[in-house]
Amino acid sequence: MSFAIRTVDLRASKLSKSEYQKRLPRAQLDIATAMKAIEPILEQVKNGTEADLMALGEKFDGVRPPSIRVPESVIAKSLAALDPEVRTALEEAIRRVTKVHADQSRGVTLTHVVEGATVEQKWIPVDRVGLYVPGGRAVYPSSVIMNVVPAQIAKVPSIAVASPPQIENGGYPNPTILATCALLGITEVYAVGGAQAVAMFAYGVEGLCENADMVTGPGNIYVAAAKRALRGKIGIDSEAGPTEIAVLADESAIASEVAADLISQAEHDTIAASILVTTSEALINEVRRELEVRSAQTKHRERVQIALSGIQSALVLVESLEQGIDVVNAYAAEHLELIVKDPRAVALKIRNAGAVFLGRFSPVSLGDYSAGSNHVLPTGGCACHSSGLSVQSFLRGLTFIEYNEQAFMDISRNVITLANAEDLPAHGEAISVRIENVGE
Repeated sequence: MSFAIRTVDLRASKLSKSEYQKRLPRAQLDIATAMKAIEPILEQVKNGTEADLMALGEKFDGVRPPSIRVPESVIAKSLAALDPEVRTALEEAIRRVTKVHADQSRGVTLTHVVEGATVEQKWIPVDRVGLYVPGGRAVYPSSVIMNVVPAQIAKVPSIAVASPPQIENGGYPNPTILATCALLGITEVYAVGGAQAVAMFAYGVEGLCENADMVTGPGNIYVAAAKRALRGKIGIDSEAGPTEIAVLADESAIASEVAADLISQAEHDTIAASILVTTSEALINEVRRELEVRSAQTKHRERVQIALSGIQSALVLVESLEQGIDVVNAYAAEHLELIVKDPRAVALKIRNAGAVFLGRFSPVSLGDYSAGSNHVLPTGGCACHSSGLSVQSFLRGLTFIEYNEQAFMDISRNVITLANAEDLPAHGEAISVRIENVGE
């Protein structure tokens, strides 16, 4: 098939953040329809049994799992059958992700407010998490690593994984996913996909799966809709949407490398977004030619070309690098590559992105697998206010306040004054009664 990626010329435009966002729209997701579609699924799981989850697997994944919980023997067998080269690559990815995330651990903060008064903050892990690993168009053992490792470093006591049942594996999740769970010591794995997996973790299923406090991990629109519907019942990382890459490049960039990076994210989904922002019209022309050649040769060419042709993808021409920085900060890409002469200098001006990749030898594909960073990142512009998955995602700040008698007496009149100012006199009385009782 032939395709044409659009060009957006912003050279004569000095726009606001919102105006740049309008010029670089994302693919539209019908989340409202998805929310209605999952309502009966959530209700079925909430009041259901393992048999209901099996029936949902048969309906949506085309296979009825032998059991919803994957036997440990199946997990161990998957590891034993794992290609040695793949195992080595996974183990190295685990080592690097572990090293990076270990540095994210939070310590205890003890503040001496005044003599005899302390406020202490401790970071406490959630009790139980359900980690979702997609299993649609591709296999994502890397997502097992990205979810499990930070949860383990946060010392979450109970960790479970869910991934869709696969026809090719007799109704159990993909064997490489199971093998990765084994490498990480995860033995509680469920053959459940989509909205029903989120619901299972949110509500629990008697005799099968305890409910979780939090659900993390990427998924399709129905997974995102379930997270939205159940947020509050459970904590979530984000409502992950289609993947996206933005490349900020100058004339030093090599067109074949830029094109390859744009295609690498386009192969995820027909609504994936690939954006090039550059000061070089020559680079745009060269990248366009490279995209035509390379997209025709890649394995998932139809998917790639649909994504590159969509409204969510574009080759963007800007007047200066400074304008380019404004554009990518407004767009707030999930993945942002800086392929410019001085990427570190430009990186200092980046405010909004899920993850930033500096220089031509730091492509997004590196971060997807083995850079050590996490690839569960905010999409759809959410990088303006949200972060990627980290150890912090699984921790809660718990505050401990301790005042002795003198410190209490020294501040008591201030508290009473403020309580009365807010017309909450009982708050003040909780202070004054203690003043009256001092010495008793």
